[in-house]
Amino acid sequence: MLDIVRTLLEASPLLALFLAIATGYAIGQISFAGVSFGAGAVLFTGLIIGAFAPKAAPPGMVGTIGLVMFVYGVGIQYGPQFFASLRGPGIKYIALATVAVVASLLVAVSLAAPLGISMATAAGLFAGSGTSTPTLQAALTVAGNQDPVVGYSVSYPFGVIGPIVLMTIMAAWLKPTFKAPSQNVRIAELTLESNCEDRTVEDISAVLPSDIKIVAVRQQHMNAPARAETVLHEGDGLLLVGSPTSIEQAKATMGHEDPGRISRDRANFDVARVYISKAAFIGRNVREIPLPEFPIIISHIRRGDVDIIASPDLTIEFGDMLVAAVPTDRKAEVQRHFGDSVKGNAELSFVSIGVGIALGLLLGMIPVPLPGGGTFSLGVAGGPLVMALILGWLGRTGPLGWKIPVVANLVLRNLGLSVFIGTVAIGAGSPFVQSVATNGIQILLAGAAVLFTLVLIVLVAGYFLRIPFDDLLGVCAGSTGNPAIVVAAGRLAPTERTDIGYAICFPSMTIVKIIAVQVLLG
Repeated sequence: MLDIVRTLLEASPLLALFLAIATGYAIGQISFAGVSFGAGAVLFTGLIIGAFAPKAAPPGMVGTIGLVMFVYGVGIQYGPQFFASLRGPGIKYIALATVAVVASLLVAVSLAAPLGISMATAAGLFAGSGTSTPTLQAALTVAGNQDPVVGYSVSYPFGVIGPIVLMTIMAAWLKPTFKAPSQNVRIAELTLESNCEDRTVEDISAVLPSDIKIVAVRQQHMNAPARAETVLHEGDGLLLVGSPTSIEQAKATMGHEDPGRISRDRANFDVARVYISKAAFIGRNVREIPLPEFPIIISHIRRGDVDIIASPDLTIEFGDMLVAAVPTDRKAEVQRHFGDSVKGNAELSFVSIGVGIALGLLLGMIPVPLPGGGTFSLGVAGGPLVMALILGWLGRTGPLGWKIPVVANLVLRNLGLSVFIGTVAIGAGSPFVQSVATNGIQILLAGAAVLFTLVLIVLVAGYFLRIPFDDLLGVCAGSTGNPAIVVAAGRLAPTERTDIGYAICFPSMTIVKIIAVQVLLG
């Protein structure tokens, strides 16, 4: 029976690949003390299948395509945050992460000879301790053998579990406190006081905090859109959208909150929630999008799980949900105008993706000289990643919009990652068993040492540099890379700063790791 199964898998490598993905994802959903491996568990099921059926490995091109899909999705998502980080504390965070990453590489290199493992295996240990799949691809390309996968497979569990354990210990020691996360958008109804008598909506807007938007006005028991020239009087109602802090400031200077006064009356104006799914709107700022000829006031945009105030310079993306005040009898026209198709959440522009990836692959082929006469290139992982960061930051170039909806991006990245991991793991299954049987303990110890070097430098040095604890956990998660780590960081420090730190460091450290292994093995 086992021989029949082995023959079947070796006769159909794609069957073996998707079996590894299916079983890996099933195992990856199991939580061990709050930690789950997600797509990373495909590594282990792929190794098992590869050890059982050594000839079942899919062609290498399959894995390369998966890797390109993954890194391109990452770059497009984090491009704006990455370039924004180049101002302010982001440079310090990137510098700290770079020191830690380089130190972990030096530890991997220094342990190779004493423990009797090859330099390619040491490069795999380095890639696995940082859970960096693109780094593994770079190591495989330069090494020309499967040794990096062996080191990667052994150190990968340390790379996921180790940072979470060390961050948890540090949080228990420091016992940091955080303010409860607040909404980023709040809607409020105010009744104006005498100090607003005979002032226009434009006058009031000028003295309000910049992130507040006046959406509607209630006068004479009737709701109307907020026009700049509308003259206001004591007792009139305003519907405001803004941050919670700014709303409180408006209440202190203009009037008292009177919830329900405007929202209960839908006779003239109502709230429309529509998906923006027409390509003509994508990549344009709110101020640029054409609106219907009747009055419509856009209050905010819902993108994924986040509400964003509709500031004039906000760029529209596929799948955004627009929230606006519109005439009650025109809601259907508003839906037709913007498309209102839920398919926008999964819409992909394969023209822009194809152009972007092609440009990235060309960038990855360019040799960059090193001091001493050597060269390195960003390769099939680094090239598309760097190009995607740039395109994600640009948002749109002429007719091409580079953004990918959050839902579609997650699908693209997770599918690409699982295809790549499954492909290389199946191919490395047999060498993995042989190497672990020969040098198992040495490789395990080396993987732990590399990981602890990376994480401890970030946490300890960051503590003495007085980096805020939630920022520090984000830097640690970005230096290592696995999404499970940033999720755990968010539990320990329930603020948005962990995600921001991750967005700052993850793309830059991926590039650093790719270059580092090429220099090491080249």
